[in-house]
Amino acid sequence: MYSVGDYVVKANSGVCRVEDIVHLNLSSVSSDRLYYLLIPQADKNAKLYVPVDTGGTLIRGVLTEEGAWAIIDKIPDIDETWIANDKLREQEYKEALKSCDPELLIGIIKNIYLRKAKRLSEGKKSTSVDERYFRMAEQALYSELAFAIGRQPDEINEIIQDRIKKQ
Repeated sequence: MYSVGDYVVKANSGVCRVEDIVHLNLSSVSSDRLYYLLIPQADKNAKLYVPVDTGGTLIRGVLTEEGAWAIIDKIPDIDETWIANDKLREQEYKEALKSCDPELLIGIIKNIYLRKAKRLSEGKKSTSVDERYFRMAEQALYSELAFAIGRQPDEINEIIQDRIKKQ
């Protein structure tokens, strides 16, 4: 169970602060059920409610600084997620984003990067699906890494490139 003041990661919302643990006063939910009140770091005006009893499947603890650097160092060794079938590939993208697993996000980013390079070499454009999921995966990954190491998300790509060059 998370405590008030803890930071967690929630799919589609990124890093959030546990602001409170509350009972919702709604007729459609049990008054006995507890909810985390989450405030996303990217939108401090938003409020998200996640049931405490299912929170473990919907949220996870944010990476530590050491964990973030370990993921960055591991990037060259993480395989891209290659799926030839367009429908299955998009489903895999969705699952990776939903999981908030940094390694899965890296696999998706690498896959889309390689697909884009291949398509460009064939004189084709990148697909809109690939572009959309690339942005979403980068945003999810980079915002958490930035939070964990105390940097801005727009600095993360440069940090990753510098780290890879040093290896």
